[in-house]
Amino acid sequence: MTAKDPAEPAEPASAAPAVDDRRDGDPSRRRTPRRTPRVHRAWWVAAVSFVALVGAAGFRATPSVFIDPLHSEFGWSHGTISAAVSVNVLLYGLTSPFSAALMERYGIRRIVSAALLLISAGSGLTVFMDATWQLVLCWGFLVGLGTGSMALAFAATVSGRWFVERRGLVSGILTAGGAAGQLVFLPLVALLVEGPGWRTASLTVALAALAVVPLVLFVLRDRPEDVGLLPYGAGPDYRTPPPAPPGAARRALKALSDAARTKVFWLLAGTFAVCGASTNGLVGVHFVPAAHDHGMPVPTAASLLAVIGVFDLVGTVASGWFTDRFDARRLLAVYYALRGVSLLLLPMLFAQSVRPSMLFFIVFYGLDWVATVPPTIALCHRHFGRDGAIVFGWVLASHQVGASVVAFLTGLVRDTFGSYDLAWTASGALCATAAVMALVIRRGGGTPEGTAEGPAAQPS
Repeated sequence: MTAKDPAEPAEPASAAPAVDDRRDGDPSRRRTPRRTPRVHRAWWVAAVSFVALVGAAGFRATPSVFIDPLHSEFGWSHGTISAAVSVNVLLYGLTSPFSAALMERYGIRRIVSAALLLISAGSGLTVFMDATWQLVLCWGFLVGLGTGSMALAFAATVSGRWFVERRGLVSGILTAGGAAGQLVFLPLVALLVEGPGWRTASLTVALAALAVVPLVLFVLRDRPEDVGLLPYGAGPDYRTPPPAPPGAARRALKALSDAARTKVFWLLAGTFAVCGASTNGLVGVHFVPAAHDHGMPVPTAASLLAVIGVFDLVGTVASGWFTDRFDARRLLAVYYALRGVSLLLLPMLFAQSVRPSMLFFIVFYGLDWVATVPPTIALCHRHFGRDGAIVFGWVLASHQVGASVVAFLTGLVRDTFGSYDLAWTASGALCATAAVMALVIRRGGGTPEGTAEGPAAQPS
């Protein structure tokens, strides 16, 4: 079956090629797909996946507007509250490399539904807490495991299984779900916190995550063959790929073991740890309370942080275009250097109202927010060949470790010195260090992806 525009009428079922579903070698399992609907189900799967990712991203973006209300009501220090956020960020990163293995073992629907239920439970149970260990349990463990199970692997799995054509477009849209979640939820949650209170805001996020579960159960399927369809854009020679061999988690650990023997891996992990520290851990968690310290209303500060998400989309697409044309190492060096300069200037830009200089920072910083991702992915594939995607999962874990550590330390800085100024300065210096590290990465690569000999074991 050739690729169709969704608006074109479907071919008769008799004209459709058979789907080779003989995963266990049994010819009797070969079956003919159903009639292709006018709008291919893959697009509905992508739409529900996007909504699920938006819901998962919503709660990860909200702690920044909860810090001051929790501090005022319970008297908990900024460091204590930040510790719960840091556990969340850390678990998100450590779960990510294994999320694809979980989906392969238990199926997309089960993992995504369970993840949304964990997020909903973690958010909803916070309204009953009265001790810091409960905050760590709800915000840290429940939501951290839930969001980690729906990391980048979810977008890659859906686009890889359901699409042959438009795969890159769908992957990019799903990846942008995190930024969209930040954009949709932050201003709303900030208004709820200022009005009815943080408990109402927390319950709103819990209900939003819970509301997506029926959509996931009704629409999502592990593969198009499960509903008698071919992936979108699949040709007549398409055959269902064999299932992944058992031991996906073991392969992830083996890829880490091999990559860890190379200098390139540690340079990439180090630079990406700085990336996480200077974005999710610092600005993502502490920008709103820092702006509030200078008299800016919380809803206004949250809206500025949401605008970063808008320009993040533009910057990421542009960075991908640049990565295809320029040296990825130099791109990383430029990105980190510019980010460092902007963070050094940020303490001078805070005020009670939004000034043009702050708007310039928001636009500039938003363009740079995750611009580091495309060149980092490119370098992982170049140096680690067929294990490049798995190695990037571990590099992404280092991103979240950096974010986790800085989220906690920045809260301590605020408690100790009464302001965030030292945190901005230290992060600017870290970015300068990351720029130098990016240039140290060697230009060459290992064995091309897909060959028999992987390059990961070759020390650099």
